[in-house]
Amino acid sequence: MTTSGAEVPGVQAGQGMVEFALILALVALIVIVALIATGGQVINLYSDIVQTMCNYHAGC
Repeated sequence: MTTSGAEVPGVQAGQGMVEFALILALVALIVIVALIATGGQVINLYSDIVQTMCNYHAGC
């Protein structure tokens, strides 16, 4: 008698973990690509914010 994957205890839990890991890896890849694509803009924005705050506060 053969058993399918659904009948073996723990197989579905393992499958869920694999699916979760794949989704997590995909999200991480999207975040990395987005940061690479907009990295210069984010650095410039941060620099502008720091400069504006320093203009209002002496001692920067």
